[in-house]
Amino acid sequence: MGRAKRNFIPNRYYHVVCRGNRRDPLFRSAADFEAFIHILEQLCEKYPFEMASYCFVTNHYHLQICSKDTPLSKLMALINKRYANYYNTKYRLNGHVFEKRFYDKLIEDKEGMLEVSRYIHLNPVVAKMVKQPEHYPWSSYMSYYYPHSVPLRFLNIGAVLHYYEGTERDNQ
Repeated sequence: MGRAKRNFIPNRYYHVVCRGNRRDPLFRSAADFEAFIHILEQLCEKYPFEMASYCFVTNHYHLQICSKDTPLSKLMALINKRYANYYNTKYRLNGHVFEKRFYDKLIEDKEGMLEVSRYIHLNPVVAKMVKQPEHYPWSSYMSYYYPHSVPLRFLNIGAVLHYYEGTERDNQ
């Protein structure tokens, strides 16, 4: 029996989590994190999407992602396939890089948008990788902390901040 088809609602944000196979590392070096970001930027050109937040930790990643036209399943298949090809080639491996299908949950409202963003940004703190989220380099937190920095092409911090009154600085 096949898997149930995932529901996709265009222009809505989802919280997506994907883990390394057997919880093995997905990212072994800074170059791996950078390659993953490069893959996201390339795919964003061809299949436009945006993220309100992201965090890439050693053995999994979180995305707060929205696509207008491309179903989330297709987008995630492209992301994971390209990264798996990179990873297996670089480390001379074969087989599965990712544990199973990605987890996704539709974000229902503005409270959900804030809660998911907070959860994603605090992930390295909870995992005791760093003491403060601004000390972790592989998340979107610094784009919120320094809103005038140059964001990645796919990052839209306004997707969270526009729900709240005040200036960008007030909303940090």
